Amino acid sequence: MATDTLDNRSGAGGAAIVRRLLLDNGALSALVVLVVAMALLSGDFLTTQNLLNVGVQAAVTAILAFGVTFVIVSAGIDLSVGSVAALSATVLAWSATSQGVPVWLAVLMAVATGIACGLVNGVLVSYGKLPPFIATLAMLSVGRGLSLVISQGSPIAFPDSVSVLGDTLGGRLPVPVLVMIAAGLVTALVLSRTYIGRSMYAIGGNEEAARLSGLRVKRQKLVIYALSGLFAAVAGIVLASRLVSAQPQAAQGYELDAIAAVVIGGASLSGGVGKASGTLIGALILAVLRNGLNLLSVSAFWQQVVIGVVIALAVLLDTLRRKAGATPGAPSGTAGSGRKGPGAVKLAVAAVCLAAVVGAGCLLNPGSSGGTTTKLGMSLSTLNNPFFVQMKAGAQAEAKAEGIDLTVTDAQNDASQQANQIQNFTGSGMKSIIVNPVDSDAVGPSVRGANQADIPVVAADRGVNKAETATLVASDNVAGGKLAAQTLAEKLGGKGKIAILQGTAGTSASRERGAGFAEGLKAYPGIEVAARQPADFDRTKGLDVMTNLLQSHPDITGVFAENDEMALGAVKALGSKAGSSVAVVGFDGTPDGIKAVEAGTLYASVAQQPAELGRMAVRNAVGAAQGKKPESAVKVPVKVVTKKNAAEFVS
Repeated sequence: MATDTLDNRSGAGGAAIVRRLLLDNGALSALVVLVVAMALLSGDFLTTQNLLNVGVQAAVTAILAFGVTFVIVSAGIDLSVGSVAALSATVLAWSATSQGVPVWLAVLMAVATGIACGLVNGVLVSYGKLPPFIATLAMLSVGRGLSLVISQGSPIAFPDSVSVLGDTLGGRLPVPVLVMIAAGLVTALVLSRTYIGRSMYAIGGNEEAARLSGLRVKRQKLVIYALSGLFAAVAGIVLASRLVSAQPQAAQGYELDAIAAVVIGGASLSGGVGKASGTLIGALILAVLRNGLNLLSVSAFWQQVVIGVVIALAVLLDTLRRKAGATPGAPSGTAGSGRKGPGAVKLAVAAVCLAAVVGAGCLLNPGSSGGTTTKLGMSLSTLNNPFFVQMKAGAQAEAKAEGIDLTVTDAQNDASQQANQIQNFTGSGMKSIIVNPVDSDAVGPSVRGANQADIPVVAADRGVNKAETATLVASDNVAGGKLAAQTLAEKLGGKGKIAILQGTAGTSASRERGAGFAEGLKAYPGIEVAARQPADFDRTKGLDVMTNLLQSHPDITGVFAENDEMALGAVKALGSKAGSSVAVVGFDGTPDGIKAVEAGTLYASVAQQPAELGRMAVRNAVGAAQGKKPESAVKVPVKVVTKKNAAEFVS
């Protein structure tokens, strides 16, 4: 009887230990499960090159997240880190490249910029009494705006001496991974061994109690937010080094990834809990998810759903952990610290498990199967635009007809994410890669990686700079811009006031179409450009921007939009004026654009035939994979579509 009772107690005690281990190490457990799943589902996942890719792709998010960890541990939030990263990199590139400042001083200026932004956040939160959410949201907008002002919306070349941070040591070990590890060690040291680290846990656990115990809470918060800004600056420099250019629109949405990494890693949004190792694991989980889903050819849209579910589950785990009283990440003696667990034992067990998983995966999946099906990868700049959706449809139709295995990814107008996708394609044994660049310069380094692996690359719609491509399948954006200027000017009789709706600042498509339109207008001195405003290739923004412009320029007689989506937004804002007193010209020739041309509300659109672009890109990529030498450039005809020929064009 006593033995049974003892056994029951032992079983209950064992179950409790297992339960606490799972709760305390949920992130590590999730990472191990993900690695197992990806290793079993994809033979390319556990290759050395792909694992290095995962590390590089986690680096920027992890460095940002380390800074955010300080803020979240102290029960704050920092939404500005993505914008601060872009601003810091822009300051470095602008000062060193455009202003001739010595590189070492430019680096110090970039770091100082990040710290200054963090200090402003700290002042607004501590002394201005603004909620952290509002204060850092304001800095998000300010930082992004300043980045665009300094760069004038265009990427700036990064100094070669700093760009080594995005390179490799000995051609193998990625420098971003080393920077990530160094940042993680600094974070762990600050959190566990310094006065400010202990203060963070105290403030996050109970701010009022921390103040009554003698902590200068306001001053501590200044330091905390300054540290977050410092890490954001480092992340921005590493990101720009990878792209060999400072992109004013870089790191958009990265603040959400950073916060997600911290929470997935076990930190509590209510404060007082968090650690550097957990944050690193959280960043690795996001990187493994994106990498693995790319390798498995999961739809770009479903990838966002999966990542959202993972974040929700992480927050749910945080709630369960707090209810269970398990609060890992707080040092002993601080608010939120629990009983000391066998940390060394848990770490050793986790390491053994992970090593076993990796070893088993390598044995089960030594690499690509090398099957008979030709595998192609296609990275599109965005799928949040009908033009590129049509390009994808054309590419998929051609691939299906040819029996080709085509994987299509969505870069979401993020040059860094596109670089990651091309790295994934390179590491997964694609026979050829098609890239529709977010930016022609920023895509160069990752395409050079494919060049080194002897994988032919086909550029679609936009060219690739400073790297080799088998061919460029594109319409001429500059020539299309000139056609748009000629069409609009002739409709207006060579005189009038017009507005220009520009695309996403810094993208090559916007620059080229705008340059072509400006060149074409030189032949019509009677045309006055009353306003130029960006609307980010988006229909809703086109509507809003055009509505605002009509308030200050009600006498506008013409509008040029750098794509049909913005043009359709402008048509909506103009109402009855569209097609009567105001002529609107778009670009792309999308189905909705052609319908509007037929209806008479859109005067014309410069059509690029995106589906044909996709088909021809796949055709040329297959040829390149088979060793055929394609033409250096394949031009898809551009045509101005008006009401007279719209029906013919659609057919």
